[in-house]
Amino acid sequence: MTLLKCATHVVSDVAAAVARYARELDYELVEQGHLTDDLAASWSAPASAGRAFAVMQPASRTPVFLRFIEGDPVPDYRPIKTSGWAAIEICVQDVEIVNQRMMASRDFEIIGPPKPLDGFPTVKPMQVRGPDQETVYLTEIKTDDPASGLPVPASLVDRPFILVLACPDLDATIAWTKDVLGLDVTEPVSIRYSMIQLAFGLDAEEKTPLCIVRWKGQTFLELDQYPVSVTPRSAHPGVLPPGVSIVTMMHPDFARLEGHWASPPVVREGVLYGGRRTGVLKTPEGALLEIIEGEPVA
Repeated sequence: MTLLKCATHVVSDVAAAVARYARELDYELVEQGHLTDDLAASWSAPASAGRAFAVMQPASRTPVFLRFIEGDPVPDYRPIKTSGWAAIEICVQDVEIVNQRMMASRDFEIIGPPKPLDGFPTVKPMQVRGPDQETVYLTEIKTDDPASGLPVPASLVDRPFILVLACPDLDATIAWTKDVLGLDVTEPVSIRYSMIQLAFGLDAEEKTPLCIVRWKGQTFLELDQYPVSVTPRSAHPGVLPPGVSIVTMMHPDFARLEGHWASPPVVREGVLYGGRRTGVLKTPEGALLEIIEGEPVA
């Protein structure tokens, strides 16, 4: 079970993004349209109203989604260099098979080949980057122990299972996550994090502190301490920021969120919202966290 519901990425061409995620990752289009004024305003992005969007679901049919929203490229945007939502992590059954597919892909560039994660021998990720500079981790989890808090994929490429938040002040984000969201956060551990080392030109032995966010033992967010040179993410005025712009999660206790809303809850329809109350919070980094009222996803 997971509280994670959706990761939203800004792309230059929604139809092209839908085609490549269907072709390369076996995702299925389940909804498309144009953003309403009200929804765009709830994200403090009124100029994104009217832009095309699409929602996609993994081949497993697990109701955890990817959403793509049309936006104009930001020339100085560089993935894994700014604070905010940094990457989408998708669980896979066999990362070596997925790697062969990515090697033959005409859309995705491999930026990190499969290898065990430093300090986590049962986790074997690889990383790819798409033409809209989307950074996607494709991760094999070599355990079926429910106590791990990690999913067992039901298709070769399954659902997003962790979203990564780049933090300029990890301690502040940990405190906010506990105090506002009421979630459990593990003690930070430091690992050799190749994506951050490459992005910031760090020494190969330099380590990055990170921690995991859980709900009832289930893992679904990762908080990373970024180097002091990290900068805020720039965006065009009044629109969603580039890259991963929104993370959407379920939350069973809306009462504890009163007084923290950036945009208060309203009932929203569609495959993602399902007629439930949905509001928007902003993390200490200013990243958009969309909250749907309800129990976790099975």
